[in-house]
Amino acid sequence: MTETESHSASESDAAGGVRHPGRRAPDADRADLRRVGAHPDHWYPVALSRSVRRGKVRAATFAGQRIAVYRGRGGTVHALEDRCAHRQVPLSMGVVEGDVLRCCYHAWAYRGDGRISQIPYLSKGDGRPPRGVRGYPVREAYGLVFVFPGDPEKADRTALPDLPAFGSPDYRTMTFSRTVRCHYSFMHENLLDMNHQFLHRGVVGRLRPELLGYRTAARSVEAEYRFTHAGGKRNRGANLLAGEGLGGSDSSDVMTIRTEYPYQTLDLVPQDSERHSFRLWAAYVPEDAEQRTCRAYGLLMIAKPGVPGVLPLAWPLIRRFTERVFAEDRMAVEAEQRAWDEQGGDRNHEVFPLILDVREVLRSNGVPLVGHGAAPDGERTNHRGDHAPASRPPQCPDVLGDLPET
Repeated sequence: MTETESHSASESDAAGGVRHPGRRAPDADRADLRRVGAHPDHWYPVALSRSVRRGKVRAATFAGQRIAVYRGRGGTVHALEDRCAHRQVPLSMGVVEGDVLRCCYHAWAYRGDGRISQIPYLSKGDGRPPRGVRGYPVREAYGLVFVFPGDPEKADRTALPDLPAFGSPDYRTMTFSRTVRCHYSFMHENLLDMNHQFLHRGVVGRLRPELLGYRTAARSVEAEYRFTHAGGKRNRGANLLAGEGLGGSDSSDVMTIRTEYPYQTLDLVPQDSERHSFRLWAAYVPEDAEQRTCRAYGLLMIAKPGVPGVLPLAWPLIRRFTERVFAEDRMAVEAEQRAWDEQGGDRNHEVFPLILDVREVLRSNGVPLVGHGAAPDGERTNHRGDHAPASRPPQCPDVLGDLPET
């Protein structure tokens, strides 16, 4: 799909989907999306900025690549391949001295670009040491540390996501960071397919989503829904998040959800309003080489009401609401992943054309996973053209835990 396709409600069938003349059949005969990896040539968050303290180092991963992220004494963040070139001990176990990272084992020191700056005991007649380890392009933005795990020559010409609401005096941001044990594609499908509101009936009551239309392009899918509250008890946090006050209202809201590879956004505009009540940005960063676990990063930018001081008071209620919704979504997508694991492949019978489209966007913009066409079985190829054994990274301490961060 290289040209944008637009589909309106007039094209919808009786089931609430959208008819496409000549549309492909469901993707039973296509490559299994759960065997497609996230393309590394993008900026991915790997840590919250405040979790990388000055003079400290922490472990991170992207799709099985171990990364040591540290902040030098001068305040600059660096990201290195998480292994010492000497004995392969993780550099995330090391010590920050000034702006260099020193391995905890034999005290080899590395600059922020990965080059070795010192081997304390090296004598003139000793063998020639290696040049160092891989250094990743790294940037800080929106309270997150982003790394570029792909071709470093593409980093400078690849833009970070544009989030104009972040830092705006009209919005306050709630930050999320938590592990979800599923392939990242399940997360894209979950947010984009709002027909699953029955799952959240305990917190939002009976919500009736109506797909107004959607647009598909080579790298994106954008859908627009109208939500109408059809009864049942609605959580007070949901009312506050939608800008409706504690009591709520019977108004309908318009929600726009967009997958712009590899990120996802959600915007909500209440009825008879031109202002977003909240804007969500999310990234799902694969952690293990098989990409069956991801770290979900979210920035929920909530509009400040006209009355000063109301939003801080409402913050705990909104937090509890978002925690419960995310917990229910995580329960569902992790169940989908378990089914894939048990069945040995994707046996889904997807009928919603919108989801068929987002699957195609994720499939066509991703890369084959290790063992499924990316490299010979049992090997992975790094960006220097070398081959290294493929392995699942060990479980690193989860500094942030599973609760969202403010």
